[in-house]
Amino acid sequence: MNLEANKTARRIFRHPVTNEEIILAYQKRETSLPTVSQIPDTMLSIEKKGKDYKYHYIFDAKYRIDYAQEDSFYQKRYNTPGPMEDDINTMHRYRDSIVSTSGGPFERTAFGAYVLFPWFDETVYEEHHFYKSIDKVNIGGLPFLPNATNMVERFVERLIDKSPEEIQKEGILPRGAHEEWKSSLDQTVLVGLVSDQDRYDQFIKEAYYQIPVKQLRKGWQEAEYIALYVKNSLNIDNGIQLYAKIKDVRPYHDGTGEYMRFHVVAWSKLKQNIRPVNYGISSYVITTLKTLIEAQELPELFMKSNEEMAIWRMLRRVSDQIKIDLNHENLDYASRISEYKIKDIKVIIDKQESVIRFIQNNAEEAVSIDQLEKNPSGVFKKLMEMLQQ
Repeated sequence: MNLEANKTARRIFRHPVTNEEIILAYQKRETSLPTVSQIPDTMLSIEKKGKDYKYHYIFDAKYRIDYAQEDSFYQKRYNTPGPMEDDINTMHRYRDSIVSTSGGPFERTAFGAYVLFPWFDETVYEEHHFYKSIDKVNIGGLPFLPNATNMVERFVERLIDKSPEEIQKEGILPRGAHEEWKSSLDQTVLVGLVSDQDRYDQFIKEAYYQIPVKQLRKGWQEAEYIALYVKNSLNIDNGIQLYAKIKDVRPYHDGTGEYMRFHVVAWSKLKQNIRPVNYGISSYVITTLKTLIEAQELPELFMKSNEEMAIWRMLRRVSDQIKIDLNHENLDYASRISEYKIKDIKVIIDKQESVIRFIQNNAEEAVSIDQLEKNPSGVFKKLMEMLQQ
């Protein structure tokens, strides 16, 4: 095709397994910026399931190369041919200037920017400073010619396979932003049982929840939110529908015993009722606000380890129909996840052997738990291959 100068052209793709949208745009004009408009050559925008925004990556074709001639400054510093330094500086400008706001502070929306430069020797270039810089700061250069496309192909595949958590982890943030983000991500929720209709009505009307002090276990003081798990004996849907931010906590005595009362700001409704699916809560469980908001079934609130959470998020990118089996019907008595099920695949985390097993029709693939931390997109790719068989 011929692309008309100064005009935007784009192609929209859909991931065959996750159905996530991928947009490749040429000359995408960014005008609503606080400084000046930016028009990068090519922008790849990738949707990730569970996020209401896209991750943007800039690829800018520069028809220049420094051949690192003998005794030149470039040769002494970088050894081999590569992109021009001032083109790399342009990538910093693009990445840092493309921002947006959703009623709050401006946030950077471009996660990386890369020079595409005319060079053929991809093997030698793997040792170049501006290739290694991509892993460190998401800015660098990639050789791109009709006979040299492997590096770009591998790189784009990795971007598409990566989870939003991986992408976020690789982002370069202002100092202090990571701690702020982590603290908001891990806000703790106490999900408490309600088994009496009159008590439920009172909790809703007077904006509080209470639990016998003798039932409280270590860690309950960290709760910042309360959610109500309603038993099926009440006149409303069984499961979790309401949650609220804790305003203050006070001890309370009545004729039946000693309680801890959690006074809340106001009850809010979840976007969906979290269904029990043959599980329950005997007293209370602790989870996180992010997990509560994303969960659809009660066992999903059980996940505590990084591996359990990573596998769940990976499966959720592929389907909303995930079944989780615990080793006890009450979440507060369960000690582990027996297995995850998605379509015809079982996923088992074997902590004794330090592996994750993917089982499909009596065939088994195993990856080490370390791989889930070091290369989660590689594990995701293995899952996709099994789903497409």
